Amino acid sequence: MSGGPAGPPFTFVGMAQLALGLASLGRPAYINLGREGALPAVRDVESMREQCHRVLDTAYELGVRWVDAARSYGLSEDFLSSWLPGHDDVAVSSKWGYAYVADWRPDAEVHEVKEHSLARFTQQWQETRALLPRVDLYQVHSLTADSPLFTDRALQDAMAEIGVPLGFSTSGPRQAEAVRKALDLGIFSSVQSTWNLLETSAGEALREAHDAGLRVIVKEGVANGRLVVRPPQAVAAQAEALGVGPDAVALAAIARQPWADVVLSGAASPEQLRSNVDALRIDVDLPDLAEQYWKTRSGLTWN
Repeated sequence: MSGGPAGPPFTFVGMAQLALGLASLGRPAYINLGREGALPAVRDVESMREQCHRVLDTAYELGVRWVDAARSYGLSEDFLSSWLPGHDDVAVSSKWGYAYVADWRPDAEVHEVKEHSLARFTQQWQETRALLPRVDLYQVHSLTADSPLFTDRALQDAMAEIGVPLGFSTSGPRQAEAVRKALDLGIFSSVQSTWNLLETSAGEALREAHDAGLRVIVKEGVANGRLVVRPPQAVAAQAEALGVGPDAVALAAIARQPWADVVLSGAASPEQLRSNVDALRIDVDLPDLAEQYWKTRSGLTWN
């Protein structure tokens, strides 16, 4: 997944900024493909902390100044908090709503449990603040159109009272519906949604959010590794022609969307991140590759 040298920091295709997501680095197992060889052979806590710090160091060297964590990403906030001293110019975002319950066991039957309640928010906000010296954005994790948050005024008020910009992430085949419904609440300044070459259905809703003044963050840009491990022929051909990895082509396709403000890298190693950053120096032209994304995603195993 390597390519040529990255351009200077923050030389972007379009207006998008690159950020680093810690979903693959804060816990021993995740559904991303192509992760196994990138991580330490032994995934104990200290080995994963060291790996996370190596990737964070690389991100900083490359000019990345935004890191995105979550309560459900294992020890991601803990790992980030021990790296942050001396990096005061790095923006930090995190999420609440899912709890990590696998107890560091890669073979756990259940890895995370979702709950959008006032009690869960209160608990997880306290946990986040105990670990992170600052939080620049706090997001509802995986908001769906049927979330109880939409009718829980006490929860909405509690969120608004923390004095931190609020955002939400979305997941599933009804992302567009969740985005539009959340816009009506008027309490959010940011949305983080899945959009990639295989799943483009939320694009119009994200444009609406961008036009309404929300910052649009795009996650799962390489489709949980599927666009890297088994890229469509059009992606592979363009990557070869440009001298970059298929990951860079996939992320460049996001960065050129006029409504995309931030593109998340889910890199699990410094090498993967350097390859991702190649997206910032190329432009791409690809056909519509959208497929039954969510059905395939739901069948991915934790690894």
